[in-house]
Amino acid sequence: MIALAVALLAGSLAAAPPAWHDSLQWRGQTAAIATQPNGAFRLQGPFGKRAIPASAWKAHTASPLFDGLFAMAQDDLRLDSVESIRDAAFDHDRPMPCHCFETGAKWHYVWTRDLAYSVDLGLWRFDAARSRNGLLFKLSGVRAKDVPQGPAPRRLYPMQDTGSGGSWPASTDRVVWFLAARHLLGDKAFAAEVWGTLNDTLAQDREYAFDPRMGLYRGETSFLDWREQSYPAWTKHNVVWIAQSFALSTNVLHYQALRLAARMAGERHDPRAGTYAAQAEALKQAINAHFWRANRGMYMSYIGGDGQPVEAYDLLGLSLAITSGVADAARARSSLAHYPAWPAGSPVIWPERADQPIYHNRAIWPFVSAYALRAARKVNDPALIAFEIKSIMRGAALAGSSMENYELLTQATHVDDGKLSGPVVDSPRQLWSVAAALEVVTEGVFGLNEDGNVEPKLPVALVPMLFGDRRAISVRLPKRRIILRLPAHVDGNLLVADKTTHTGSDTLVTLKAMSVPSIPLRTNAPMYAPATLAAPRVATDGDAIRVNATGGNHVLYVDGVRYGNVGSEWLLSKTRAQRCLRVTTRGKDGVESLPSLPTCVGDASTVSGAWPRAWTAPEGGRYQATLEYSNDHGPINTGITAVVKRVSIACHGAPVQTMPIVMPHSIGEQRSTSADFVAKRGARCTFTLQQGFNMSDLSNFAHYTGGAGGSTGSLNDATIGALHIVPVAVHGTTP
Repeated sequence: MIALAVALLAGSLAAAPPAWHDSLQWRGQTAAIATQPNGAFRLQGPFGKRAIPASAWKAHTASPLFDGLFAMAQDDLRLDSVESIRDAAFDHDRPMPCHCFETGAKWHYVWTRDLAYSVDLGLWRFDAARSRNGLLFKLSGVRAKDVPQGPAPRRLYPMQDTGSGGSWPASTDRVVWFLAARHLLGDKAFAAEVWGTLNDTLAQDREYAFDPRMGLYRGETSFLDWREQSYPAWTKHNVVWIAQSFALSTNVLHYQALRLAARMAGERHDPRAGTYAAQAEALKQAINAHFWRANRGMYMSYIGGDGQPVEAYDLLGLSLAITSGVADAARARSSLAHYPAWPAGSPVIWPERADQPIYHNRAIWPFVSAYALRAARKVNDPALIAFEIKSIMRGAALAGSSMENYELLTQATHVDDGKLSGPVVDSPRQLWSVAAALEVVTEGVFGLNEDGNVEPKLPVALVPMLFGDRRAISVRLPKRRIILRLPAHVDGNLLVADKTTHTGSDTLVTLKAMSVPSIPLRTNAPMYAPATLAAPRVATDGDAIRVNATGGNHVLYVDGVRYGNVGSEWLLSKTRAQRCLRVTTRGKDGVESLPSLPTCVGDASTVSGAWPRAWTAPEGGRYQATLEYSNDHGPINTGITAVVKRVSIACHGAPVQTMPIVMPHSIGEQRSTSADFVAKRGARCTFTLQQGFNMSDLSNFAHYTGGAGGSTGSLNDATIGALHIVPVAVHGTTP
């Protein structure tokens, strides 16, 4: 039975031994490894042949394949260990000194999220100096012009890399930097930098990215930054909706940063400890309130700025929610039970997009699989632990390196599918994939936690591969060796620690078998979401508004709230308040499409002229302000010049209300993100526009030569047109 389980998890028809001993088979292809003198290996597969030199840190198991892939991951890490980095968009592609890691064979630079996830997955154990140096390289102060005159504390921030609409705050996952930095706080000088940076960054994100009404941080999904791969296709040309929306992964990263801040403040007896802890707890509650989709039993990947639920899920965000403790035990298990799997591995997003090429779409990313492995360990799920370990191993063995990504169904590095072919880009020795391969060994099999404790959770299904006829296996790691010893009888489905002893640098764990409820892999999910609909059509019908959408199996959302029954025509009462209407359609298994562009109806005021601008509220209530603008300082998909302003609204008889307005890169004129405010009937309100902050204000971006706002100086200005003000309904009410 054990051999059968191993074979099924491999997705192969081959019997267990000798498969996964010194070879594996997959879809008619074979990867085979042979031991060489002095601890070296030779791997042969569909990619060709690779000589793997002897490694410093060695696994000793019954599987030369497992041991050899561990050595190959170390060799990939050696090749990624450099003394200088470069990128065409920085310093005109000239090398920049950096004793650090580069991102991969095709990527010779250091990016904040790639490095941070890689370090968090364990690279800090193998090379703390390079991990720390890379993180410091991604840290920046502000340009001299932005520092106030006289003595002032130094401000430090992680750099949000070039990205959607001109980067931060359209994207806000730079806080992933702290996910990595937390592992290196034993260096006191570095810890002091982290503490200062943490306070500065959390304060800035609270000012520019936090929405107090929702209790969430705005911004794009972490890592999934090719917009139309995972967001509605219309965001290819307009990312304002993304900048206004909320992502699960980014909010969980902010939660973890707040928890770190609370811990570090407590260690320093800093009075902010209580504030940070309260903010973290409130954010955790908001995440669970807004992202949980009960009818799917999972957390959504992102939601609209108005709170509209979106039928989109991503494995990284879901795994982070589980490993961070945001998800309780029941929601963690439910999420893993409902997220789909295919024989080759777990997709990074679901459902897939039928009109998009293979990259994030229709793909397996090993580093995300490694976070799913951590999530599976958190809930003691032997089936998913074994599944993710084998998926990561299989991909590396068949490709001869820790590749950036693989096609979902074949686990190939390229599938010819016309204009949808891909993966569009796929790099060998991609740093976070290397980290994933190492994580399979350190934590996945040998149970080494980030706190240094050894807590194996080894599926019995992997015993034939790893132990063969041995009673013990071991791994030599930096500063320690871990030995796992089998119990006399293996009669459950999960092996955990029974007795642990420490002798010098050796940790010996005698295992015991136990039977735990296993979560069945979801293998029957539909692959694709339905196509996104066009914006709904509206027409006045007496005192009502008639809304139409082509077809008949659609869902109407009004200001983010589902309205009425599934259909193609709806009747709404007319009101002064603006209401924005979106439609989705339903496909197989009731899966909804991504939301359409909105059609917004309601009264509006337009204010032009010199600033400050004045306006009188016709009625009391809540209003929403947006700006017409154009920002042609860079393309939609990159840059550092998303324009960020602060609008101050002084309404007679009320306190001044100040909030951020974001104007990402645009194609022609469009509307900014919105600012909500309250005014009494007849109140005269004065609108003042103040300068904000963007990534071009960071001093290290003086090295950016790939576009505006870099070496030519910071830039945070757009062509601004009319101010539009509309009354809005109370959030969450049904028309």
